[in-house]
Amino acid sequence: MDAIDRAIIAELERDGRLTNVELAQRVGLTTGPCLRRVQRLEADGVIRGYRAVIDPVSVGRSFEVLIDLSLEAQDAETVERFETTLSQADEVLELRRLFGSPDYFVRVAVADLAAYETFLSQRVMTIPRIRNVTSHFTMKTVKPVR
Repeated sequence: MDAIDRAIIAELERDGRLTNVELAQRVGLTTGPCLRRVQRLEADGVIRGYRAVIDPVSVGRSFEVLIDLSLEAQDAETVERFETTLSQADEVLELRRLFGSPDYFVRVAVADLAAYETFLSQRVMTIPRIRNVTSHFTMKTVKPVR
């Protein structure tokens, strides 16, 4: 990966809807080589996809909660059940297994506190072998996820 590839990535991170013509102009290439580089970056898995950034208020998911969660055990069945269950929940934006304590970091978006309480009691706490859940409520997002 060279400086031009890095420039392409930076431009697409800023605006994934750029046309190839606009992208080529911004990185100083003609359209053919630019397109080939983008296709190579996609084929190599460097560019994993494109997405829309949605306003959470507009879709009723403006209440974001960060959860630290630990399991009672780390056996394969417990871990698999937990990860499968939570990764299928629409409310879960991000699920990370961590080294050390806690075992997991979960980022959740719901409509409000009542919706979070429902999610926590009916979706999370029904999963067997959960030891500890600590909820952190976001006061302000200083630097959002790209």
